[in-house]
Amino acid sequence: MSILAALSKAYDRLAEDHKVPPFGYSSEKIGFLISLNEDGTPAGSPIDLRLGTGKKLAPRMLDVPQPSKRTSGIAPNFLWDKTSYVLGVTAGDGKRLADEHSAFVKRHNDALAATDDPGLRALLAFLRDWTPDTFAALGWPEEMKDQNVIFAFGRDYLKDQYLHDRAAARAVWADLASSGTQQTQAVCLVSGKTAPIARLHPAIKGVWGGQSSGVSIVSYNKDAFESYGHEQGDNAPVSEAAAFAYTAVLNRFLESDSRNRLQIGDASTVFWADASDAPTAELAENAFLAMLGGIDEDKQAGEVRAILDKIRQGLPVHDFAPHLSEGVRFYVLGLAPNAARVSIRYWFEDDFGHLAENYRRYVEDIRIAPPPRDPYPPLWRYLQETAVLGKRENVPPNLAGELLRAILTGTRYPLTLLSNILMRLRSDKSVTALRVALLRAVLIRNYGYTDKEAPVAFDPDNTNKGYLLGRLFAVYEHVQSAALGRNVNATIKDKYYGAASAQPRKVFAILESGSANHLSKVGKARPGARVNLEKEIGAIMGLMSPGNDPFPPSLSAEQQALFGLGYYHQRNQFFVAKDHDSSAQKETAV
Repeated sequence: MSILAALSKAYDRLAEDHKVPPFGYSSEKIGFLISLNEDGTPAGSPIDLRLGTGKKLAPRMLDVPQPSKRTSGIAPNFLWDKTSYVLGVTAGDGKRLADEHSAFVKRHNDALAATDDPGLRALLAFLRDWTPDTFAALGWPEEMKDQNVIFAFGRDYLKDQYLHDRAAARAVWADLASSGTQQTQAVCLVSGKTAPIARLHPAIKGVWGGQSSGVSIVSYNKDAFESYGHEQGDNAPVSEAAAFAYTAVLNRFLESDSRNRLQIGDASTVFWADASDAPTAELAENAFLAMLGGIDEDKQAGEVRAILDKIRQGLPVHDFAPHLSEGVRFYVLGLAPNAARVSIRYWFEDDFGHLAENYRRYVEDIRIAPPPRDPYPPLWRYLQETAVLGKRENVPPNLAGELLRAILTGTRYPLTLLSNILMRLRSDKSVTALRVALLRAVLIRNYGYTDKEAPVAFDPDNTNKGYLLGRLFAVYEHVQSAALGRNVNATIKDKYYGAASAQPRKVFAILESGSANHLSKVGKARPGARVNLEKEIGAIMGLMSPGNDPFPPSLSAEQQALFGLGYYHQRNQFFVAKDHDSSAQKETAV
């Protein structure tokens, strides 16, 4: 199924539950409400509709007539807009204030001239008598400026009945929308039916990094993009209804509090399920969110946690939740900003059961011991490990999408994942559980390593060259710490990790010489500790084959990954031994 067709189908499902606005309407951020008396005078001060407390106030999302699509021109909305249009006031420079307010007044005078509805007549009276200076004269709040404003008649707002909800207002809006419809009739590429074609598609809002006014998936704003004499949307005929449906559901999925979105790298990722009933679809969506976004202990139901536990244990979904495995199609769409347009970063469609199985394989690939503090970190935490300074905006743009593709489809991980992790290790010398887990995942899936060759936990019998060199480097670091303490200006890891993991022959001779001096110092204070450290070094050296060039001039990328794995295991083995010794001492004391 195509992207737009799948989105249109999702709209139909959500429309049945009234979770998306009806045709011709849009869910927008509304900050204030002006209640009007019958003569058009304000019925008191504006009502603040924003939610929250203190300085953390957020506009309320309300369904209002669909906004005009603005580029650089002046285009007022119907029965609502920001204060520069509605009231002629703004907190900014306001170079076009007079023109914007005049356009708003003219549109409503033209549209409502024949109405006899008392609420709409009150609005016309308000616009006739209003001047921008009245804002300050009435003492209306400064924080109202530049917020979106709606109207209500009398005390209708107490029943959540706004001016645009009145039957007369809906009838006028329906006439305006139909009269402005592009008259070109063609076969819609989404529905396959002959229908009026959308010249301009509604804006998509909420894409991270995109314009606040919204972006477009389908747009033709230059002659070079057009073909065969067609103009604007005629070049890719999508009906008015289908264009509205796919943008309405996307805007719903992209809302800040939506449970159908994830931020993966620079891509705003939306996902949804198509099932036989709404509860099953919602359960699949919540499970997917928990897979990649992490469990929210306050919001995730116990059923979702139970499903994830079984998937991670390797149980097929059809064994414990057949209603999720059979007939549940799942869709994942990644959107990245590109000026006024939006780029499709990735698009996946599969049965939920297959996605769950591929996720289980990914969980098995990244298993590492000792594990990170959170045994199942969200995907964004792994991506941060590839970024300079660990910042989301520094995640390589294409890497996030390629990694997600590998996870969801069960294909190989991008090799840029390996190169980025190795580069970060050489740069900041931080060998974390998450980074080592990613290194192991690439070795398992891309290079065909077995659990024995790239072990989950410390393996004292592993004879792989890279793994042994990583272990040896960790022992040398521990020897330095035993001799000099932990308060040295720069450890051998700080100085030599990058070179030792890439060009061991050049570095390990230096490390061995320094280690001899450190062992001598340890032996003077703690002879037993020196013996144990020498045994550890000897055990590792004993696994190295002199005829197999144990200290090669360079290591390949996969061997560097094994170096990191060996280093991580050996370093943490010292902590395990230390904890074991402490426990033994406590038992002896008892």
